[in-house]
Amino acid sequence: MNHNRLFHSMMSYYSGDPKRIQHFIKVYHFARMIGEEEGLDGDTRLILETAAIVHDIGIRNAERKYGECGGKLQEKEGPPEAEQMLTQLGYNRPLIERVCYLVSRHHTYTGVDGPDYQILLEADFLVNLYESGAGREQAASACEKIFRTSSGKRLCRTMFAL
Repeated sequence: MNHNRLFHSMMSYYSGDPKRIQHFIKVYHFARMIGEEEGLDGDTRLILETAAIVHDIGIRNAERKYGECGGKLQEKEGPPEAEQMLTQLGYNRPLIERVCYLVSRHHTYTGVDGPDYQILLEADFLVNLYESGAGREQAASACEKIFRTSSGKRLCRTMFAL
């Protein structure tokens, strides 16, 4: 499936906020790369890639409502926004439900129940480590504690020269 309409919707949603736009585009590309290398089936890859695009959709409402956008607030505020956008774009109900579940847990590192969930965590972590200016020690710790896929571990080790 071509995600261009969803990318454009998310870019409009975050119009004027290039940092957020750059973030979800990078997470999408890492998720896609890991998903392909790990051999995910087409349906699971579609869910993963869709979730990667909308994973941080809760930030804007969290900032408006609470004046901050910590991970748990993103998880709380994201699913209704993701559901609305994906419904408007014609995505099917089972996909929307799984994507909303992933959005509601993308900062929760326990109870991972599928490769789409694991890979979303890894892709987001790769980008967050870089964007936060993490050093090698932080990256090594994350690589050891969070990463489970061989592709994600390899990317983390390569990016941070571990």
